[in-house]
Amino acid sequence: MLSVNTNVGAMAALQFLNQTQTDLQMTQSHINSGLKVANAKDNGAIFAIAQNMRGNVAGYAAVSDSLNRGVSTVDVAISAGQSISDLLNELKGKALAASDGSLDTASRNALNADFTALRDQITTIVQNASFNGTNLVDGSVANYQALASADGTKKITAFGQTLSLSGSIVTIATTGTISTQAKASTMIATVNSSIQNINASLARLSSGVKKFTIQATFVSKLVDTLNAGIGNLVDADMAVESARLQSLQVKQQLGIQALSIANSAPSITLSLFR
Repeated sequence: MLSVNTNVGAMAALQFLNQTQTDLQMTQSHINSGLKVANAKDNGAIFAIAQNMRGNVAGYAAVSDSLNRGVSTVDVAISAGQSISDLLNELKGKALAASDGSLDTASRNALNADFTALRDQITTIVQNASFNGTNLVDGSVANYQALASADGTKKITAFGQTLSLSGSIVTIATTGTISTQAKASTMIATVNSSIQNINASLARLSSGVKKFTIQATFVSKLVDTLNAGIGNLVDADMAVESARLQSLQVKQQLGIQALSIANSAPSITLSLFR
């Protein structure tokens, strides 16, 4: 039927052209943003999944920071323990030398002065072995916990070691001296015991930092995996988008021509009245 009031062909051509325009705008958006799912309107389900995964990535960033602080805190404690262990070895040498009964008073006093200076250095090290306000070797912190999961429910613990003088690990008294042969002989056993204790403490601290390091490495790999998963869900394949863009541009041009042809159809009716 020829009609000048209703042009069915033009309406159909316009519908196809409008759809092509919509598809073209979507493809251009994918190319501009690099994302095939940039917002919830593109694909609500995929966007929700990607957002949940992004939330996990943000959570694991906080976990990574917490673990790194834990590593640094325990590293400071280990450095302090190693320094104290070295001092104990020196103290042992001083005590052994002072246990020699043939020493004169001046030599014994000199050894005792060195001994007390080294002894007091242990206290200085313990007091200054802090990181970010946390000291794992002065007895103020029984254990240190770092985040291990994105929801905050899982934690990893490193235990503090009290390395102060007159303690259960460093058993040398804060007033301990080697001013006499008898005191020096007794001090040898005390220092030997302290050396064994502090080496065991260093092993425990090392175990703690190892746990933090292993978890930090795992979290780093997990974040990489999550980011790759998000990319697989929302990233646009630029090769595909390029091919689709060219195809839609051709369809757009053909749609315009088809609409032009359909719009000219009513003019055919003029030939009926010539």
